[in-house]
Amino acid sequence: MDAFISSVITLVLVMDGFGNIPLFITALKKVAPERRTWVIFRELFIALLIMVFFLFCGKWFLRAFGIHSYSLSIAGGIILFLISINLVFSTEDSSAPKSDPKDEPFIVPLAIPLVAGPAALSMVLIIAAQHSNKLMTLGAVVCASLINMAILLCSFPISKLLGQRGLTAIERLTGMILILMSVDMVLGGIAEFVKL
Repeated sequence: MDAFISSVITLVLVMDGFGNIPLFITALKKVAPERRTWVIFRELFIALLIMVFFLFCGKWFLRAFGIHSYSLSIAGGIILFLISINLVFSTEDSSAPKSDPKDEPFIVPLAIPLVAGPAALSMVLIIAAQHSNKLMTLGAVVCASLINMAILLCSFPISKLLGQRGLTAIERLTGMILILMSVDMVLGGIAEFVKL
């Protein structure tokens, strides 16, 4: 039971639900308010499916394509860097959300890499390697995903509380933090590569 609770807590921290709130608010600002909850459910469900896939097939998937674990870190860092540059230097007016389904984020960047990013996928592989009971690990992934969903569904009340200027400030600040995180992910991947 202790291993299960520890796995859930670790995955919740790695998924970083609270840190992703500003990013979800920003990514969903063009989506019609009545569709936002559905988009969050959809993206988090996709992220859960990806993590479950990695739980059972991750090692073979990486081996089949000749992908190393450090490649996950470097690729995720590059994607996060591009997203964060857009956040910091975005100049578009976001005062009125649009209802065009084409403006809805799909898989990238919400499901991947913000929720099921390199850190979360690597942690799923690590937990699966540490514990032989795959069902326990699967339960931990599902529980952590439900906690993450509850956190992210609170992003809209927070956005109303902060207002447009507050959101813009958080968007810029989050972009700067993400730039640092993305560089750290890339350097971590490079450091892991150099050790080989």
